Amino acid sequence: MSTHDSDVHTISPELPAMFDGMKLAAVATVLYIIVRCLNLKSPTAPPDLTYQDTPLNRFLLKSCPQLTKEYIPPLLWGKSGHLQTALYGKLGRVSSPHPSGIRKYLPMQDGATATFDLFEPLGDHRTGDDITMVICPGIGNHSEKHYIRTFVDYAQKDGYRCAVLNHLGALPNIELTSPRMFTYGCTWEFAAMVGYIKRAYPQTQLIVVGFSLGGNIVCKFLGENRTNQERVLCCVSVCQGYSALRAQETFLQWDQFRRFYNFLMADNMKKIILSHRHSLFGGSSVKMIDTELGRLYTATSLMQIDDNIMRKFHGHSSLKEYYEKESCVHYIHNVNVPLLLVNSADDPLVHDSLLTIPRTLSAKKQNVIFALTLHGGHLGFFEGAVLFPQPLTWMDKVIVGYANAICQWEKQKPPCQSGHLSEGSCVEEKA
Repeated sequence: MSTHDSDVHTISPELPAMFDGMKLAAVATVLYIIVRCLNLKSPTAPPDLTYQDTPLNRFLLKSCPQLTKEYIPPLLWGKSGHLQTALYGKLGRVSSPHPSGIRKYLPMQDGATATFDLFEPLGDHRTGDDITMVICPGIGNHSEKHYIRTFVDYAQKDGYRCAVLNHLGALPNIELTSPRMFTYGCTWEFAAMVGYIKRAYPQTQLIVVGFSLGGNIVCKFLGENRTNQERVLCCVSVCQGYSALRAQETFLQWDQFRRFYNFLMADNMKKIILSHRHSLFGGSSVKMIDTELGRLYTATSLMQIDDNIMRKFHGHSSLKEYYEKESCVHYIHNVNVPLLLVNSADDPLVHDSLLTIPRTLSAKKQNVIFALTLHGGHLGFFEGAVLFPQPLTWMDKVIVGYANAICQWEKQKPPCQSGHLSEGSCVEEKA
């Protein structure tokens, strides 16, 4: 017994110490993972700006403080691009309002019916002018999405009329009237909406806004034809990728879980296409329908869906041709109105290599400002103290702030310093 007791007294003090060490190691490991995943050690900073030093740009940076002040996301999770993106994707926004609008239906030449929602301003604009924001949402989105509703409500209260395009086929309760739905860069429906606004409100001036895929569409629309820029005061594009051809390779990579996001977006596109399968494939033979749907069911990426379904809506012979023709990178250099391009460095959908496009453009063209935030994810840009985000995001504030600054500049500018004049139309002196 004495030997047994001696053994017990010798071993027992070591066991608690060993378990305590294991607990500390486990806690340390969990904390390390949390700090790494939530990117808690990352600093906050103002957006990284690329622009040319002109009187207009100096005025814009002075008048729109969101472009020069720190963007501060919620402390515990806001520095993770994945969580910002996930919260945008799942909730859209916190406590989003319900602005009241009127739905408009526009018959297209090919038999399609474009729809958009029109929201009148809730007060006078600060300049006293009639200003309309024409807004193009992200992929498969429409005016009923929470982030769109939040932005529209904020813009209305600042005196802006808002027209929001509903992507063709995106609204679940609106049937397609032709065998075609929205694509990556088709500008037809957006052009129809803009044309309606110009005819219905002959005195109004336009602020063009595009989110994600919508950013590609609005920049392509403005660059396709110089007349599309008439009565346009400025354009703001948020979180677009600029070139689908360059982006397709990055979407197949697991870096930043981009391949996983690709799968999720492809699954959402499947649901939209299948909800309209009778309109899209009704005129085809049974065998062709079975073939098309078979390819759709087995698709695990947006590229497969684009190649098998989307490119054929406009008769493109290959996926490469489809991406080349529908990307704004080939048109954006023709845009001469003031242009604000916003991206986030931690956006898991837009690879860093794509950001050379706006960075190079803003270094060459006087009308372009490229703002790259350190945090924000994809269309997140939530603000808040520690845990809970505010209803309004940095993105909402910077778009309206930039638009307000442009309107103020147009109201008080010298005759030769119009923001939408073509380059070289007058000589600008250094202030």
